[in-house]
Amino acid sequence: QVMLVESGGGLVQPGGSLRLSCAASRFTFSNYAMSWYRQAPGQERELVALITSTGITTNYIDSVKGRFTASRDNAKNTAYLQMNSLEPDDTAVYYCKAQWGNNVDWGQGTQVTVSS
Repeated sequence: QVMLVESGGGLVQPGGSLRLSCAASRFTFSNYAMSWYRQAPGQERELVALITSTGITTNYIDSVKGRFTASRDNAKNTAYLQMNSLEPDDTAVYYCKAQWGNNVDWGQGTQVTVSS
């Protein structure tokens, strides 16, 4: 059974930075594209960033472009989301998702709160 465990969330002031990690196990991580989603209270879960299996290609929603960077280390079976210049609107639970064809798995989420 696939396991994805996020970490790195927390409370940060506006303008601050956090790096989220998504540690994967029990599957061939390098086959899977990895995505980061977030869900704020009362809102739909939204795709934030995606990184292909090789890590060559990344995509971001407009609101985080230039501030967030998705990366991965296939040797460590871990995906990352570096978040800089955080804003209060970035407050949400962040989830990582692994996908290979029809195989989709989610992590449990990590809370990110941006507040002064």
